[in-house]
Amino acid sequence: MGAVEVRDIRKKYENVEALKGVSFDVDKGEIFGIIGPDGAGKTTLFRVLTTLILADSGSATVDGDDVVKDFKRIRNKIGYMPGRFSLYQDLSVEENLKVFASIFNTSVEENYYLIKDIYQQIEPFKKRRAGALSGGMKQKLALSCALIHKPVVLFLDEPTTGVDPVSRKEFWDMLYKLRNEGITILVSTPYMDEASLCDRIALIQEGAFLKIDTPQGIVEQYDRTLWSIQSAEMSRLLKDLRANDSIDSCFAFGDAHHSTICKGKLKSEGGTFDQENLKAYLTEKQHSEIEIKTIQASIEDCFMEMTR
Repeated sequence: MGAVEVRDIRKKYENVEALKGVSFDVDKGEIFGIIGPDGAGKTTLFRVLTTLILADSGSATVDGDDVVKDFKRIRNKIGYMPGRFSLYQDLSVEENLKVFASIFNTSVEENYYLIKDIYQQIEPFKKRRAGALSGGMKQKLALSCALIHKPVVLFLDEPTTGVDPVSRKEFWDMLYKLRNEGITILVSTPYMDEASLCDRIALIQEGAFLKIDTPQGIVEQYDRTLWSIQSAEMSRLLKDLRANDSIDSCFAFGDAHHSTICKGKLKSEGGTFDQENLKAYLTEKQHSEIEIKTIQASIEDCFMEMTR
């Protein structure tokens, strides 16, 4: 039996279908990522699995317990870090941790080894009120409170949103250590670059899973020719690329535009189009400093292709 098993979970808010028949399994000791934009259904799914709301239909178990029938047992053995900081802002760091330990009939000392690496980074500020902490320190305190009773499954809802890059890296280093302790971790994030840090991921959009696989598995299934294109005028370049009949899709990615080519148009596929043709087209459009190269797709490229 898996750590989490979900079958055809559906949830509707008035006229909005937040979850459209979601099904998946999470293995014990796995970091399972749910990747998608805001409003995709990630938080609703986590609230169902942590017994905070009821699904309209479907079933789910966490560590073998049903989220409806066995909700009390589930609440005693999971950790949940919601997307919004929800600790007691008027209490100090130290006081928050003691409160959460007492809720689960344990002590800070009993499971301190589990949070030691995290808590030591905020211990110098243990007398400071939680509401006065920086974003990165709030994140570490929330994670410490979610772990103090040594949960079997840890749910982290967009834990790195609004956190600086250094803190994000430190956070993921912590998650690997927790996994090595045998804790199963479900983490949701809108950041596509974090997908590669998970053991497996589910791409979610508008309440439905598009694909579940390892990050590498998803990338390997991408079967389109993908070009990275740059010029001196990137804004105008995007418009001109989208106006070309041989370009199937074009999206801005950082300092370059990623473009797929219409099937059958490339010379390698029996057509007449190649990078030289595109360069000539862009030169005719009075672009300069043109750079075109073939690249491997990222998780974000795969996601964009699936949602078209």
